Amino acid sequence: MKNVTDSFASLGHWPSAGSFGLNTDILATNPINLSVVFGVLIYFGKGVLTDLLDNRKQRILSTIRNSEELRRGAIEQLEKARDHLRKAEREADEYRVLGYSDIERQRVGLIQATSDSLEQVKNDKNETLRLKHQKAIHQVRQKVFQQVLEGASGTLNHCWNSELHFRTISANIGILRTMEKREKKRMN
Repeated sequence: MKNVTDSFASLGHWPSAGSFGLNTDILATNPINLSVVFGVLIYFGKGVLTDLLDNRKQRILSTIRNSEELRRGAIEQLEKARDHLRKAEREADEYRVLGYSDIERQRVGLIQATSDSLEQVKNDKNETLRLKHQKAIHQVRQKVFQQVLEGASGTLNHCWNSELHFRTISANIGILRTMEKREKKRMN
């Protein structure tokens, strides 16, 4: 410490002009040199450092604002995507419900159509059987009438004279034609 104070004390005493020397005492000259360098740096570098820090601050703030805007945009897009997803889920549910109800309606319709078809087949079968039965009865009646007529005609031919025979045949033919007309009406 004595050397430091001696350096400052020697500053007050200047040697005579013309002599210039180098102070080799590092401990005495270093704090002075450093204080001068720091003073010059602070005085001249303060503006540059302030500008650098201000630019850095502005870039950081700009990056933060951009990040906030991007975050808000991402949140909006996320909300839109969620709304779209909810809408799609509702539509899918509606389609599913409509599909199930449509399938159920088609199933009921098919069951009803099948039931109606079976009923119609049953009715057609019964009608066909009834018509075949009536046709068979009609054919049997015609054969019986034909046989009766032939038998009656044969009997009358042997027993009666021709005029009586002719009148009886004409009367029987008229009766048979009336019966045949009634039978045709009944068939229709």
